[in-house]
Amino acid sequence: MAQILDASAAVFARAGYEKATTIAIAAEAGISPGSLYQFFSNKEAVARALADRFVAQLRAAHQEAFDEARFTALPLPELLDRMVDPILAFNVANPGFKALFARTDMPAGLADAARPVHAALLARVEAMIAARAPRLPAAERSRTALVGIRIFQAMVPLVVAAEGAERAAMTRELKRALHGYLSDTIG
Repeated sequence: MAQILDASAAVFARAGYEKATTIAIAAEAGISPGSLYQFFSNKEAVARALADRFVAQLRAAHQEAFDEARFTALPLPELLDRMVDPILAFNVANPGFKALFARTDMPAGLADAARPVHAALLARVEAMIAARAPRLPAAERSRTALVGIRIFQAMVPLVVAAEGAERAAMTRELKRALHGYLSDTIG
């Protein structure tokens, strides 16, 4: 089954969810379509299983990125390094993730899988902001967290698409944008 999920991630990353087919996934996995259907009834079932795997991996990246003990002890640039790097590494290692989770027309099953991850990310960023700026009103803390996440999400495709020195440069630009946005509030 892992072979099918690996293949589906590659096909979704290359073709996008809409254009991906179970036939293409089976071919990528080196199996017959009938073998794929022994495990998954359709493309959405494959995508849901892949989404579940991505969610588990992303939770681990979030855990590494949001070690609460470091929130107040680190200077903002180092905090951003520790928060951004594990999540970027996850996105670089899993190009199929964006093909599933960055869709505006996400099937209900995928949206259900993504919702708790997005809520947990927002809560963790809000907790980091609260730890560094405890007097900041809750509404402003939530807004700041949401905008920071959106800045990150907007830059991820640029970072993932770049290679080598350009990826490192784009990562620095992402961190610079986040630092510029967050420094007045939590710097």
